[in-house]
Parts: sequence; structure tokens; C-alpha cells
Amino acid sequence: MVARIKKNDKVVVLSGKDKQKQGAVIEILPKIGKIKVKDVAIVTRHCKARKAGEIGGIKKEESFIDMAKVMPICVSCKKACRVQTKILENGKRARSCGRCEAIF
Repeated sequence: MVARIKKNDKVVVLSGKDKQKQGAVIEILPKIGKIKVKDVAIVTRHCKARKAGEIGGIKKEESFIDMAKVMPICVSCKKACRVQTKILENGKRARSCGRCEAIF
């Protein structure tokens, strides 16, 4: 089975407080359907220094959002697209754009 979204893909957020924001995928948790996107869903964490030399403080970092809230951006037509699968000549499967049918 081919994954719809992979690490380092460029995606657009479809719903929520960060609607229409774009970013690269940092991390994916496919078993629970969560995804972490750069500069999307920023949360504030209050961290305490646990070890000697470690600095505590307030840190802003990305949190996980639902995978259903994002859609990949095609590299050729630069629009959000549904992912199709194509079987290549060598028998392998590849992801393709649902609009322009370009392989990415």
C-alpha cells in the first residue's frame, strides 16, 4: 500500500485554526492518523530543567493534527490534490496527482 502523505511532503491545512497554511511534514504517526507540519498548530510548552546544564523556559513547538485535515500539494501544478496510485512499467506503485496525473 502506498502512503498518501510522506515525510518532507508539502501540504496545505484544510480546516481548523490554521486553515490555508502550508508547510512541510515533519513527522507522521500512521497508526493513529496524526501528522506534524512545520509552523502549523504551534503550542506553548513550559519546560523545567531536568538535568545539569539544561535550560528550562517557555518553548513554542508544533503539535500533531489529524491527517484528514491536510492535503498534499502537487509539485507540478502547485495545487492541493487527491493522491492516486499508478503502477509503473517496472511493477512498482507510485503516487500521482489526481488533477494533472503527474508522479510525485
